[in-house]
Amino acid sequence: MDEKSLIKTLQNTIESQNKTIEGLREELKKVNENMEYLIKKLYGRKTEKTSAIDGQLIISDIGLGLFNEAEKEMDLSVLEPVPFEEPIKKTRKGYNRKDLFKNLPSQDQIFKLEASQQVCPIDGNRLSVMGNKFIRSEIKYIPAEISVVNIYQETYECRACKKEGKPGIFNPYTPEPVLQHSYATASSVAWTMYQKFVQSVPLYRQEKDWKQMGFPLSRSTLSNWIIKTSEEWLYPVVEKLREELLKDKYLYADETPVQVLNEEGKKNTTKSYMWVYSTSINAKHGIRIFKYAPGRSGDNAKEFLKEFNGYLHTDGFSGYGKVKDIRHSLCWAHVRRYFTDALPKDMESPEATLPATGIAYCNQLFDWERKFKDLSPEDRKKQRLEKEKPVLEAFWSWAEITNEKVLPKSSIGKALQYALNHTEKLQTYLEDGNCVISNNIAENSIRPFTIGRKNWTFCGSPQGANASACVYSLVETAKANGLNPYKYLEFLLSRLPGSNIKTNPKVLDLMMPWDELIQKTCKSE
Repeated sequence: MDEKSLIKTLQNTIESQNKTIEGLREELKKVNENMEYLIKKLYGRKTEKTSAIDGQLIISDIGLGLFNEAEKEMDLSVLEPVPFEEPIKKTRKGYNRKDLFKNLPSQDQIFKLEASQQVCPIDGNRLSVMGNKFIRSEIKYIPAEISVVNIYQETYECRACKKEGKPGIFNPYTPEPVLQHSYATASSVAWTMYQKFVQSVPLYRQEKDWKQMGFPLSRSTLSNWIIKTSEEWLYPVVEKLREELLKDKYLYADETPVQVLNEEGKKNTTKSYMWVYSTSINAKHGIRIFKYAPGRSGDNAKEFLKEFNGYLHTDGFSGYGKVKDIRHSLCWAHVRRYFTDALPKDMESPEATLPATGIAYCNQLFDWERKFKDLSPEDRKKQRLEKEKPVLEAFWSWAEITNEKVLPKSSIGKALQYALNHTEKLQTYLEDGNCVISNNIAENSIRPFTIGRKNWTFCGSPQGANASACVYSLVETAKANGLNPYKYLEFLLSRLPGSNIKTNPKVLDLMMPWDELIQKTCKSE
């Protein structure tokens, strides 16, 4: 081999090794990013608030002054609420106790001197009562009690009819039981549901509580109460709520995995899903419907929403694309979340510049939305087109240019690509002032389910999963309408047994959480 060939071979080898080293550096960078991301998810702050990254300051630093100009031109007096004419008086901490106590039953406990002690130690005369001195107020906790109710039916007879040989025996009306051949009551079943689906107390813990109260109830019995009462009485109420939900023009959807045992044709370790559908915050009635499905196929949303025509707010999950005849609006909170996940540990490092810029654009949009919150839908749409559309145009231009300079599989690359892949649907909210910029309503509705899932970990059967979806629907809908979930469940289970819903479906109208009697009876304090 001559000298030139040797030099060329060495150069090729060095070039190849440099490429290998560069590739390893990029792999190491991605590994470090993933490690920081996982550490942040495990031990970092859970909130997605990014108040430390100001949209105007960050973006103006890179030479875009249009946001400050928009602030200067905006008439804030139109958008901001009128301040109080009188300043709110500051009070010492704890001064509002009287308001906390006003709805609670109270009793006075007066400490007195024994008769033998009611003598003056100075001159020996009897002491006279001059009044009571207030010392303090305390909260007394009375543990739950259970009791047995023996139900009798008083029987009456007409003795004149009896003499004439006519049937003359009469009995008063007796309410139907919640479950036939069971000692379950509306209050006991409602409390079991409330404990599990509101307080996230698993049935095995409730089993221990019942035993402590002196009545051993197995978790299988409690589970049977939930499933059977849902199948017999509560499913029709949820179906009626679904009919009302589909009448709305603006809906929100989300889904989360759940483990369900004993599903036909599936291993116990495979994922099933709980879906949630919600009306908007401005809807006439707040409705939250949960729906269990053995998979995450978009056909589930397609089937549930087949009668819906309007705006559907979701995250970027492609399955929602199967829903026909809708306008699909995507969530900007998810875009911001991608940029937040791309932030390095050291916010002062150069690697933080791009994610921080992306977050700043998102924050600017959310800032405008807060200012437009109290406007009418028509004015909100007008202001969005005037103030937010320029922000969006600047963001898309920045994202396209920046996307060409970063690695596609890096965290920032994924964040940019996610936004660019959904450009059209991320701007759908500009079409209607009633649309919103995020899918937080659905995410907040499904959060109680995810909290409960951490405690009870799985559903024992598809029937249990369906019952859970049914009760969660009623619980979250009750909350959305300002009701106490326990009182609402007890109301339903007290009145539905014995009512023939199939022959008299109008009964369901009286079971809706916005019914006047229910609002009066079950209102949260």
